[in-house]
This record gives sequence, structure tokens and C-alpha cells, in this order.
Amino acid sequence: MRPAVAGRAAPRAPNVCRLLGRRARGFYARDAGVALRKNMGLLRTILCQESTKFKNVWTTHSASPIAYERGRIYLDNYRCCISRYLSWDTPQEVMVVKSAQNKLPAEARQAGIQQSVLFHLAVFQVLPLSFIGMLEINKKIFGNSVTDVAISNGILIVMYSMGLVRLYNFQAISEKFMERPFDLGSEFNWNGEVGVVGKYPFGLPCNIKITDTPPLLFEASSLENAFQIGGFPWHYIITPNKKKHRGVFYICSLKDNALAKNGIQDMKCCSLEPDWIYFHPDMSGRIIHVGPNLIKVLKLKEVENNTDQIEIAEDFIITANRENCVNNSVTVTSSGRVVKKRINLLDDDPEQEVTDVTFKIVDYEDELDLLSTVAVTEIGADGRAHLDLRCNEHGILLKSIPLRESWDVTYSHEVYFDRDIVLHIEQKPNRKFSCYVYQMVCDTAKEDECSRRERTERVSCKKGGRIFEYT
Repeated sequence: MRPAVAGRAAPRAPNVCRLLGRRARGFYARDAGVALRKNMGLLRTILCQESTKFKNVWTTHSASPIAYERGRIYLDNYRCCISRYLSWDTPQEVMVVKSAQNKLPAEARQAGIQQSVLFHLAVFQVLPLSFIGMLEINKKIFGNSVTDVAISNGILIVMYSMGLVRLYNFQAISEKFMERPFDLGSEFNWNGEVGVVGKYPFGLPCNIKITDTPPLLFEASSLENAFQIGGFPWHYIITPNKKKHRGVFYICSLKDNALAKNGIQDMKCCSLEPDWIYFHPDMSGRIIHVGPNLIKVLKLKEVENNTDQIEIAEDFIITANRENCVNNSVTVTSSGRVVKKRINLLDDDPEQEVTDVTFKIVDYEDELDLLSTVAVTEIGADGRAHLDLRCNEHGILLKSIPLRESWDVTYSHEVYFDRDIVLHIEQKPNRKFSCYVYQMVCDTAKEDECSRRERTERVSCKKGGRIFEYT
């Protein structure tokens, strides 16, 4: 019999040398999934060490948009095409390509020409790539006020201008209305056209023709069509469809529309930018609610003594270090009496004279199971950002990565953390784009000396209208 243990010691970090030795001896040769998890565990351990730093190794500036997708940096307007929206239906399994909304020119509308097809959606199976089908969203079927459409987790989501959101079963639609299947790269003769599927000029055939309104699964009304589904059991998040409720989020059961206990989330923050909320992408069923100086990670759990009701509880909270944002305004009346007024400044006002830390981006690195947050410290008009890596389970800070370039809160920013790379894309006025790439390095004393020398040895060159900087 084992002796009773009063408390459990904190788990030790994995021994990197031991794991590398086991890998070299072929312990994980027959299971690629185990090998990948071990490799990611090693990378996380190395990344969170105190001696590990992130160094700015490459910078470029461009007059064209810069984008980052799956480990690659794209330049020169690579997204500018007709089918410009790409998303996952089922992550890593089924992807959806959506066209831009079809709009007739003003001259055609004045001439009385009608445009009934609003969007096209092409659905593909990946690994290997295969064509499932393409359907059109026709206002004769779905109505005149359709503003957007998407497919996610097997659900066709249709959004309307009055805030209405309707859900349909995409699999049932494809089974009922598909005229015939097609294989990519195969020759076809259909409706008088002869060509190769997926090849110019024939492209992809629209083989899912919806001829009548499909059965409705669910509908809800929400301000600005803000609607999300997730959690265990299934819940959805909406904002009541009135402007006075902006910034207030209702968490309700998808089964019976019942509001969860503590299901109204309102940070009551006073800021230039609104707070936002979404289901955690780690598939834990949790909810992330982000404000200018506060991040709440919420969880759904059964109400005690009432298993039929779900309540929203706090899992953990992350706060920004801030000073008291209160200013005293002094005025003098006509009689000479001095009047002092307390003015509460906005939570993320860049014009404040006090040191202000504001959360700008919150993301999740699934391979390393890390929650990443970008916080900006503002002193007057200047701003400096740092990327914090936190334990996804408890929110504990594991690593803070400073970004050496200044951060203007009035510009548009994107920050990506991908394994051992941090990438910052900035859009300035007049279509000026910048990209800063940081690489994970080991910060020894020798590295420190080299980095100090390299600060004065940065090389820049101009090519194709863009400026590149290297170290």
C-alpha cells in the first residue's frame, strides 16, 4: 500500500536530452502523432527557458499589402482574386472558398437588370484535395436582404441586414440538390460545356442547385449579425439586436434558447475599441472575453443541485498593469470660486499622459498549447508592444517577448506567433506596409555581444520597390 501524500509536487519540465535520446533510438518511429507531440513539448520547454530570446532577423517595407499564411509571407496583393475568402468548414479536413458578393454596376441597376445570385461557395476535401461541390446563394431562395454567408462545421450560415442569422444543414442540402459529382482534373461534358474540372477557362461547375428553401435548423437575431456556437453542451453567443446593448453578450443554450446562469457578460468598459468575445479555439468549450485591460477565460458548468441548468463561471483572469486613469479638471467660476471635477478617461485613450497598458490581440498556438496576448504600453503618443506567452490551462505567464519597433495604436496591426517565429505586420497611412520577423535564439553572453555589434551592422537593400533589412 502506498503511503498517503499530503500534497503533490509541481510537475518537472521534461528532460530535453533524455527525450532526444529516446527519439534517436526509435521509440516513436511507428507513431508520427506521438513523435510530433514530443517534439512540440521539447520546443515549448526550450522556448519558455529564460535564456531563450527572440531576435529581429528580417524586416521589409512595401506599398502593397503583406500577408502571412501557414509559414509563408506573401506580397504583391496575392489575395486579389474573385474568390477571395478562404475558411475551414471542418478544420484541416474541409475548406470553403467564397466569392465576393455579386453586385451589378449602377448603370445595369438603372436599366432594370436583376441580379439574383449573391454569392458562390466552393467546398473541397483536403488531403488529398478533392472537389465536393459548388453552390450559389440566390435571393429568390434565401431572400433579398442577405448580406453574408458562410459554411462552418457542416452548417450553412446565412446573415441578413436586419441582424437575423439562419442556420441550415449543408450536408442535407448537398445530398438533396447536387445534380452530379465531379472530380478535379477529369474531363466533363455537361450542359453543353466540354472541359476539365478546375482548369481554366471552365473552372468549377456549379453542381449544387438549390431550387427551394431548405429546412431551417435555427435562427436568432443579433446586433450586427454577431453569432457564435460552441461549448459543451452546445451554446451560442449573441448581442441583443439593439444599439443600447452594444458590448453586452448573452450566452444561451442552443437546445432551448435558455439564458445560462450568469450568462449576461458585460465588462462595462469605457474604451475607444469595443471588447470582444468568442469560444476558445482549443475545443475545450471555454469562452474568452477580452477588454482593454482585462481578459476573462470562462467555462460552462452544471449548476449545483440542478443538472439541467448551465452556469458561466470564471476559469481564470488576466489583468493589465495600469495606473489609475482619473484626471482632475480645475475650473474657476465668474465669482472666483475654484471647482474641481473628476474625469474618468477612456480605458484605451492614446492621448492619456499616464502609463497605459492595453490588450490588443489574443490568440492561441495549438501546437504548443499556449495562449498568446499582445499588450501595448503607451506613454504619451509613443507605444511599445510585447507578446506574452501564457499557460493555456491556468493563464500563468511563461514568456514575454518585447517587439523592438514602436507601436502606433492608430495603425492596423497583425501579430502571428508560429512555433519559433513571431511576425508583426503593420499598415500605416497611405498604403505603407511593414513586416518584422523575429526568430527564436539562445541568448548566451557571446550572443549578447554579437547582438550589440549587429545593431550597428544591419544591412538594407531595395528591390522591386520594397526595402529589405537583414541582420
